[in-house]
Amino acid sequence: MPYYLSQVGYTPESWAAQIRNPQDVRERVGRAADAVGGRMESAFYAFGTHDLVAIVEFPDDAAVAAWAIATAAGGALRSMTTTPLISVDDGLNIMRNAAKVTQVYQPPK
Repeated sequence: MPYYLSQVGYTPESWAAQIRNPQDVRERVGRAADAVGGRMESAFYAFGTHDLVAIVEFPDDAAVAAWAIATAAGGALRSMTTTPLISVDDGLNIMRNAAKVTQVYQPPK
């Protein structure tokens, strides 16, 4: 299954709710991923632009999109970015194929 990097920023109201009632985000978000056949591999709180980053695995782009839309619709997030990840092996194959393309591609002149 494909992997994705999810980066979120919480609203101040969401932080306040989490301070009042701390809960394991892996359980809450993991159950949401399970609902569409995905799973949360790992999650980390972070400093800076993003408050939480997670590596998640989903069957396809449609499943991760459904998960992202549903979690964003909950109102706890001020931002969310979900990025498809490419394995190193797939990346190497992509570069080999790119080399083939560069042999025939002609940029505009």
